[in-house]
Amino acid sequence: MYANDGFRELDRGECLRLLATAPVGRVVYTRQALPAVVPVDFGLATDGAVLLRTSAASELSRAVDGAVVAFEADAVDAATRSGWSVVLTGRAAVVTDPAERERLERMAPCSWAPSSDEVLVRIDAELVTGRQLVGGRTLYGVPLPG
Repeated sequence: MYANDGFRELDRGECLRLLATAPVGRVVYTRQALPAVVPVDFGLATDGAVLLRTSAASELSRAVDGAVVAFEADAVDAATRSGWSVVLTGRAAVVTDPAERERLERMAPCSWAPSSDEVLVRIDAELVTGRQLVGGRTLYGVPLPG
């Protein structure tokens, strides 16, 4: 983000608070050496890690286990030209430890596409960045065109 791009940079706490309000986010990972993006419902662990459920047989669970991925969520209001975007980057892993899985189960969402072989995926919040545009105005109070 550039200092003069008109967006307000969000700190880690603001980013995590906003993430907690989003019903859906996107996991960005590598598929056949190319970027891939999948929308998912998610939850947040108390330490800010993103939690999601998916089938153990899914391409997503196989592709992200042990990989560094990005997770993005946002909210926009086209009418007021305002909104925010948060990107969390970190290592993803299928949770295999029974005690850890039991602890995280309460924070993870119910899958929108339940499967009999669901796994819990955790994405650590190693780098969290975000930005916000309020009311269609730049940081300098200049209205956006249109």
